[in-house]
Amino acid sequence: MAKVVVLSGAGISAESGFSTFRDSDGLWNKFKVEDVATPEGYARNPQLVLDFYNGLRRDLYKAEPNKGHLELAELERDFDVSIITQNVDDLHERAGSSDVLHLHGELKKARACGDPEMIIDLTEGEDIGINDKAPDGSALRPHIVWFGEAVPNISLAQDLVKQADIFLIVGTSLNVYPAAGLISYVRRGTPIFLVDPKPVSVPHYLDVRIIAKKASEGVACFADMIRHLK
Repeated sequence: MAKVVVLSGAGISAESGFSTFRDSDGLWNKFKVEDVATPEGYARNPQLVLDFYNGLRRDLYKAEPNKGHLELAELERDFDVSIITQNVDDLHERAGSSDVLHLHGELKKARACGDPEMIIDLTEGEDIGINDKAPDGSALRPHIVWFGEAVPNISLAQDLVKQADIFLIVGTSLNVYPAAGLISYVRRGTPIFLVDPKPVSVPHYLDVRIIAKKASEGVACFADMIRHLK
């Protein structure tokens, strides 16, 4: 069974009505990155950071997977599919995808400040409070990889990309590193597809097939194309 590896970004979540960060009406136009997405911002004003992610989490519970998520889950009938996502939502999982690797953390989880590997699932409606403690006694923080922090799953992602027989990029501008660098780990000769209605800069030496559509339409086109490659 052919191995399909997908790198997904905010564009696929946007169609579910979940706020993205970088679009013209995105969250970074309402909040300063350094205030809510850096360790320094958290140290300066933890309540602001907790309020920001608690609000995002409440919004996530209102969002539903869209056709793009569902099409990727459906591909598992015919292919061995692994998804590497830059998104902190769980829309891929809720659509039915069984192998999802989160690069930048997960909004529905918290972790201990004292032990990054102590990760706790949050229940629906549960916020992280300023006085909440992890089992090790340290403060609880959002399970989010902030700017300036290491990306723990990047080596796992690199290994997955090397295994790809088909590589799909959907809904990401390839501006955020190290995730954007994953395309360079694709084996020579592996078909690469990119779904995005906006122009995306890709390395000139790679032959990338562009599907200039939104995720919901573009992933369906991609699925048709690769089924004909079988």
